[in-house]
Amino acid sequence: MANTVHIDVVSAEASIFAGEAEFVVVPASTGEVGIYPHHAPMVTTIKPGSLRIKLADTAEETLIFISGGLLEVQPGLITVLADTAVRGHDLDEAKAVAAKAAAEEAMKNRTSDIDYAKAQAELSEAIAQIQAIERLRKVNH
Repeated sequence: MANTVHIDVVSAEASIFAGEAEFVVVPASTGEVGIYPHHAPMVTTIKPGSLRIKLADTAEETLIFISGGLLEVQPGLITVLADTAVRGHDLDEAKAVAAKAAAEEAMKNRTSDIDYAKAQAELSEAIAQIQAIERLRKVNH
């Protein structure tokens, strides 16, 4: 049996994933963080992007899109508290492309700084979803 760490991924709606992993990659706000078993304890914020989980004793990697949230690493346990989390195979590329176009249009036609900031956040999330879909496509082909 491989050396593993337990990971829980939860969003406001539901528990998305719980299981043993050999390696986890999280899109932290300062850049991607790779976590192996026995990683030093840490807490950090997460930006929109792909959470990748290398499952124990398989070649399989699970991809989950997260829109932001918090990461907590403790001895033997990784907890991802996501604002929104969607399993990779449930992502809708057409919807993500439409959201990106809508956010770009909103940035062009802004009426206030608040509208612009909201449009920027929506654009960032849509781009992260499209990148997650492309990463998943590469893995599956």
